[in-house]
Formats: sequence, C-alpha cells, structure tokens
Amino acid sequence: MHWTNPATTAFDQLRHAPIVRFSLLALSSIFFLVDPFAAIGSFLAITSSADPERRKRMARKAAITCFIVLTTFALAGQLIFRMFGITLPAFEVAGGLILLLIGLDMLEAKRSPTQEAHGDTEEGASKEDAGIVPLGIPMLAGPGAISSVMVLVGQVPSVWNWEMAAIIGSIAITSLVSYWVFAGAARVRAFMGETGIRILVRIMGLLLVALAMQFFVNGLTDLGIIQKQ
Repeated sequence: MHWTNPATTAFDQLRHAPIVRFSLLALSSIFFLVDPFAAIGSFLAITSSADPERRKRMARKAAITCFIVLTTFALAGQLIFRMFGITLPAFEVAGGLILLLIGLDMLEAKRSPTQEAHGDTEEGASKEDAGIVPLGIPMLAGPGAISSVMVLVGQVPSVWNWEMAAIIGSIAITSLVSYWVFAGAARVRAFMGETGIRILVRIMGLLLVALAMQFFVNGLTDLGIIQKQ
C-alpha cells in the first residue's frame, strides 16, 4: 500500500490553487519590475546630501507614489482597455516585449531606460525633494511595472474580486518592501555588497524574462497564432 504524506498532499493542493498561482504571479511580476534593490545606488546618489530623517521621508514618498500610481492603473485598467479599444492579447504581446527588454537589461545587472533614463539621477540630486519624481516614478513605478499591472488586470473578470485584491495586495507589499530597502539603503548595500546586489538583480532578470515570454505566448495563443494545448 502506497503511503502519502498528508502535509505534502496539502502543500501540492495549495500550490495548484488558482488564487495562490495568480497571487504569486502578481507579486513576482510587479516586484521584479519595481526592483528597489537595483535602484539603491541611484537613491543614495540622489540623497547623498540629505540627513537620515530627510532620506527616510523621501523613501516614504517614493513608496507611496509607487503605490498610488500602480493602484490607479490597476483600478482604471479595464476602463483604459475599453476607452482605447485595446484587446488583452495585444497588450499581453506588447507588455511581454517591454518586460523582455527590461529583463535582458537586468541580466546585465543594469537599469533599463524605462526605469531610469539618462540624467534622472543628476536631476533628482539637484531637487530639494526627489521622493515623487524621479524616485517614485519612473524609478519604481515605471512603464514596465505599469504594463505588468495592466496585463494582470486584463485577466480579471471584474474590478471587485479576489484577483484584483491579489494585485492590489502585491502592489502594497512591493511598495512597503521598497520603502524598507530605500530607508535602509546604506545598510542594505553594506550587507549585500555590490556583487550581491548584482547577482540578485540578474536572478530577478532571469525570472522576469521567463514571465515576459509567458505573457508573450499567452497573447499569441489568445490571438490564435499559437494553438492552445
């Protein structure tokens, strides 16, 4: 008689539950694209002349800005699709391409131009308060993160359900972690080191490339170009 471990069976059932799969997809895709670890260097450069309290204040503003921007696109996503006549498959293909380009940059341990354009750090350093721009947007809530949220929202049948709660929850967790990373940026960099941060960014980039290809394949399948298995 074959004996099955009840704990293993329960874990497998939980792992394959739709809400768990979708929640993990939402959290991983949003967090990898916001990627606060890769922005530590830019944050420290922008806040180099700030005292610890002001640095925390800017980190808080950046995280709140990230949450507000991404949540707004999450709640307005369905309306935007209808307003411009955009289909989900078309956005999945476009979003997949954007995510792929960002992921390839992350594999080289560098920030994509969609996350941090040339001159953003210098412009931010010259500002009295750079918490909203450029730290909040586009360094955290950039086009890639917005695209990911929009693709996820396109798979949600209505605004008020558990999928939308999972998306907003993922945005909240990502924003909170971003605040912790920025608020303790100097300690995080000292603990992980530049090499550790680069390795982490490369790993996240690899996973992001896989997510991008999945979005791309989903879009082509929905368009009927690829046969659904």
